[in-house]
Amino acid sequence: MSEKVPTRDGFGKAVVELGKKDKRIVVLSGDLEDATRAEYFKFEFPDRFFNLGITEQDVVATAAGMAKMGFVPFACSFAVFLTNRAYDMIRLDVCYNQTNVKVVCSHGGVTVGEDGASAQCLEDFAIMRVLPNMRVICPADVHEAVKATEEMVKIDGPFYMRTSRAPLPVLTKESDPFEIGKAKVLKAGNDVSIIACGVMVSEALKASESLEGKGIKTRVINMHTIKPIDEDAILKAARETGAVVTAEEHQVFGGLGSAVAEVLAQKYPVPQEMVAVMDAFGLTGSPDQLMKHFHLTADDIVTAVERVLKRKR
Repeated sequence: MSEKVPTRDGFGKAVVELGKKDKRIVVLSGDLEDATRAEYFKFEFPDRFFNLGITEQDVVATAAGMAKMGFVPFACSFAVFLTNRAYDMIRLDVCYNQTNVKVVCSHGGVTVGEDGASAQCLEDFAIMRVLPNMRVICPADVHEAVKATEEMVKIDGPFYMRTSRAPLPVLTKESDPFEIGKAKVLKAGNDVSIIACGVMVSEALKASESLEGKGIKTRVINMHTIKPIDEDAILKAARETGAVVTAEEHQVFGGLGSAVAEVLAQKYPVPQEMVAVMDAFGLTGSPDQLMKHFHLTADDIVTAVERVLKRKR
């Protein structure tokens, strides 16, 4: 896990390659194309790139209109701006009408860092996954961001993908298979399962190594698709390990932990602990400082595993 690359870079490169093959692809920006890496497409295809300025509602509404005309639009900005300011347009213009719009947002979670609390979106999974017809993705590394972008184009309908500003460890290979809605087991184990997404996947793997030294065998699952959630992977983990810890760079309410809990509560209840932001707004600081402050580190996952094992039958 020595190499680190922001997942936003994977999106930027992938959408350019897709644009070379498919002239229907267009990219719309809310004046943040440098930060989201939408500028890669802007430089390659200026006639198919549209900067609508700081008008997030117009970005989404225009994207929906272009989708109705047969284009495949990517609407890009910071997560906090598109999911909050343009929520009504995403709800009605995109999801209600099932338009083929791909909403791709960078700067989610506390690893946004020094941009501060107002720019750290910690509720995007919750408010996107509650919308009918919306699919929600959070890739674990740059290779998954590339593959997710490619897969979104193949599937008609609304998508939301969160990408990272911070460099994330490269955990997968370019040749690894990727399927939306199908989790990946990165490490085998039968004592407890850790289900994580985004930056927390690498933290989960670090935690697993620490726990191994204590004789605890953990199964680490990369749940890159939060909706549709991979119920089969969750239930298999619950049956075979008997305890689950979820880890996400998001509010404890409504995100990955909640999605997993909904599956377990209805189909196979087992003890669960959640590593997440505990009902708080972000702060200004470096990504590392904030990960520690909000208890989102490998050590915090280890503590959660130890708690859940005490509750295991």
